[in-house]
Amino acid sequence: PFFQEYNLDDLDLTEDAFTIIERTMARGKRTELHWLFSCYGEERLAKWIQVAGWRSLPRRRLLFWVAYFDLHNLPEKSGIWPH
Repeated sequence: PFFQEYNLDDLDLTEDAFTIIERTMARGKRTELHWLFSCYGEERLAKWIQVAGWRSLPRRRLLFWVAYFDLHNLPEKSGIWPH
């Protein structure tokens, strides 16, 4: 349900990793998250949170993943998008 505008058969796990990780971490339930961790691994997902997740994920999900991965010193969101 998080990829309505995509044909799932056309998504590539390597080329489309950002979109797959972002949407699944933001909206995924237990089954989808289990699949995500088996595909990308805990280390890669934690790194994604540090690099991009802090600005891409909804605040509630971000705080969950920060606690789950025990991450520290993430950049702060500015609150207002300048564009």
